[in-house]
Amino acid sequence: MHKKETNLTHSKLANNMINYITTNIDTDINIDEISKDLGISKYHFHRIFKEQMGTNIYETIKSMRLQKASNLLITNKYSTITEIANMCGYSSQTSFIRAFKSRFEQTPKLWRNGGYKEYSNKILNTSEAASLSKVDFSYLEAKIVKTKKKRVYYIRQKGYSKKISVAWQKMMAWVFTNEIKKYEQIAIYHDNPIITPLNDCYYVACIGVEENEKLENTNLPYFDINSLLCASFEVEGKFGDILKLVQWVYHNWLPNSGFETTTHPSFTVFEKNHFLSDDGRFKVIYYVPVRYV
Repeated sequence: MHKKETNLTHSKLANNMINYITTNIDTDINIDEISKDLGISKYHFHRIFKEQMGTNIYETIKSMRLQKASNLLITNKYSTITEIANMCGYSSQTSFIRAFKSRFEQTPKLWRNGGYKEYSNKILNTSEAASLSKVDFSYLEAKIVKTKKKRVYYIRQKGYSKKISVAWQKMMAWVFTNEIKKYEQIAIYHDNPIITPLNDCYYVACIGVEENEKLENTNLPYFDINSLLCASFEVEGKFGDILKLVQWVYHNWLPNSGFETTTHPSFTVFEKNHFLSDDGRFKVIYYVPVRYV
């Protein structure tokens, strides 16, 4: 198998695993059984996943469980900590509290009682642009929508900073090389950037194309974003404001909305991309996958 085909096969395997984790986050995810079903060794499966995602499978599962828990503790006011632990795949409250404290430097109870605000502010203060942003999003109104399935080609970038512009330049070079006329620029926040140290965040720069688009000059991997129920927000601003927007949605809008988040990552669809625009400004629709409580 050629190197290009091997890389595409491996990226598809890793992305399928991410989708499986997202769908089954509340269950006991058995890697031995999954690798057996795929017909590859557990060792080979681990190696491919880490090569593609930058972290091992177990750390990814743990991170996704705890990100979901951190959101549910804020939005699910009437669920006990034990119930939230079970919803995130933990059978023991003790192991959940230990893992949560290791990740967020505080207990779930302290987090729920407002500790999440201080933790998030510390992360945003590591971004000069976000710390200087004084934007007020209290005027925003959410629109609940059902998105269409999208096929996206992508570059995954570790770290949330202005260096992301390099990934976007490469994506646009790919668009021009393939002479794609109709496309969308989409940013997927693989990790929630308001609760994950920005240097550790995975950001995915994507080009959405028509599913029947024939591409001959590509070695980029792709995956499908399934149809999702989302709260959407139309926003304009500059670099730094996006982080403030994500924080406002998760900390202000969601807890009072009657909705809760899912394990699917939030994403933006650009009308104007601040990583590519001359004036550094953006115009986007920000989507947060939700479900009605």
